[in-house]
Amino acid sequence: MVASRMWWTTGERTMTVRDIARPKDELVTATPDTSVQELAKMMEDRMVGSVVVADGDSIEGIVTDRDIALKCVGSGDDISETTAKDVMTEKPFTVDANTGVYELFRLLHEHGVRRAPIVDDGKLSGIVTTDDLLVLLEDEMHELTEIIRAESPPYTPA
Repeated sequence: MVASRMWWTTGERTMTVRDIARPKDELVTATPDTSVQELAKMMEDRMVGSVVVADGDSIEGIVTDRDIALKCVGSGDDISETTAKDVMTEKPFTVDANTGVYELFRLLHEHGVRRAPIVDDGKLSGIVTTDDLLVLLEDEMHELTEIIRAESPPYTPA
């Protein structure tokens, strides 16, 4: 994630998803035939809540920790033969890398998702999550707080 910048602009241009997304080399991916046990281990090892199911740069689906909990564990089925293809959300909502951050907020809300794979020229290039956005907003709030503190008289309790 990039260092703090005012999220609505970066100097002369609007901040885009490309500016804040986790790049492809940090993305956790798997193939449709990856077992859910392996998916869960990947999530644990990389401390993430989702795995993008891909064939090269083409997005096939996404599996979240919630998918595993509800579709595998909650169902009581034997998961020893269950694969990503069995539980993934096929053709998940994606965001173009050039989408503005403000628009990203709207799109995530509109689609009711907490994470979205990022595409650049139709190819998988990363992922963005609401957690990433919360960290960005916290950084921005800290910056604004510092400006207010520098320009305000000191607070002295009565």
